[in-house]
Amino acid sequence: MNNDFEVLKLNDGIYYSSWKEYLQNLLLNNYFFPDTAYELLGFYSADEVLYAVVRQKFVKSDEATDLEKVKEFLTNNGFQNTRNNDYYNEDLGIILEDLHDENVLTQSGVLFFIDTVFYIKPDIFWK
Repeated sequence: MNNDFEVLKLNDGIYYSSWKEYLQNLLLNNYFFPDTAYELLGFYSADEVLYAVVRQKFVKSDEATDLEKVKEFLTNNGFQNTRNNDYYNEDLGIILEDLHDENVLTQSGVLFFIDTVFYIKPDIFWK
């Protein structure tokens, strides 16, 4: 928590093959979920590890997230559930993963995607 309205997050890019892929993830999150957009503040180095530093709106959940509602929302927006909490949009070549109930919060009945993991399939996405 940075204050009552925002959080600062560090990410070492471990889930991505490159920083380019991580930055694409930020851009895709900001496009699809502007209510929880990331602001890249810079980079931080500690113990020979480089971290991206991002700021994001703080969302306080006021009810448990129903993963069936997440599935319905994403299905209505062109994403198909591939397994567990992972989704794929075949038309766009976008993979969206790790959407469990700690990464999608519910506030006043509205879903907020706070820790998205996007990947692209370049051969489809860039067409």
